[in-house]
Amino acid sequence: MSTSLQLPRRSFLAATALGAAAAQLAALTPAFAQAATGASSRRLEPLKSIDAGTLSIGYYEAGPADGAPVILLHGWPYDIHMFVDVAPALAAAGFRVIVPYLRGYGTTRFLSVDTPRNGQQSVVAVDIIALMDALKIPVATVAGCDWGARTACIMAALWPERVKALVSVSGYLIGSQEAGKVPLPPQAELQWWYQYYFATERGRAGYEKNRHDFAKLIWQTASPRWNFDAATFERSAVALDNPDHVAITVHNYRWRLGLVEGEAKYQALENRLAKAPVIGVPTITLEGDANGAPHPEPSAYAKKFSGRYEHRLVSGGIGHNLPQEAPEAFTKAVIDAARG
Repeated sequence: MSTSLQLPRRSFLAATALGAAAAQLAALTPAFAQAATGASSRRLEPLKSIDAGTLSIGYYEAGPADGAPVILLHGWPYDIHMFVDVAPALAAAGFRVIVPYLRGYGTTRFLSVDTPRNGQQSVVAVDIIALMDALKIPVATVAGCDWGARTACIMAALWPERVKALVSVSGYLIGSQEAGKVPLPPQAELQWWYQYYFATERGRAGYEKNRHDFAKLIWQTASPRWNFDAATFERSAVALDNPDHVAITVHNYRWRLGLVEGEAKYQALENRLAKAPVIGVPTITLEGDANGAPHPEPSAYAKKFSGRYEHRLVSGGIGHNLPQEAPEAFTKAVIDAARG
């Protein structure tokens, strides 16, 4: 699938840096070519695990131990294989790459049965900060899509000293329960049908029973021009069999609508996020030209980034799962952001 980058007038990359980044990406072409062969059978493995905060976090690691850290964060209903081509390419470029399963996915587990299965937005970011602490990573470039992009934005907003640079698909995704109360135009509301479905007990039971079919429908509607095969989908769908996945997913969407409470200990963080804080770290935002999932227009969030900032439109029929559909474009963005 061919892609192209549409660059804005404002770019934080000088011409010499652009040339160096282009040369770097050209050097990675063999890695992408190898990735394309038998793509649906490859896996990010072996997996590691480490206790961090309230979780035992399962994660994939690649690249030199002394490389500049990059943390890649997946979304819903996807998994770490969102970065199946990106992770090895970044490792080949000399980065230390960490790809964790978020709470409720894959091999990540709660350390205690008594911990609330909480999916509110701030707690996922707290998880990744705890992971950085456990791995003794003081600062990292953080990149993500969907829930992962929201988490990366929250980390950059609340802990800018821990985030060297940010790459976010669909831009600034920090929300609040107050914002969730504001009605949208009917067409926009229609795109959020699953949020309202999850607000009901019927929806929770339906997702529990049909989570793989549900996830496949989301993949198809969010990326209408991505012709993924059955093996590619099933490789990621098994991560949704995590025993806490349904509880985390349902709580996340109900929390957004203000139908359930979060944990009191995270309220101070949510109060800060509710003010839609400006992000000051160097940032590149990305958007696919065929994204079928709900997403804001780039003009709506450009002023939420006060540091070096660039937005890139990735063309070629690229949908919501941009890192997996256009790995070259996503990898280049991470390299450009990290090396500035």
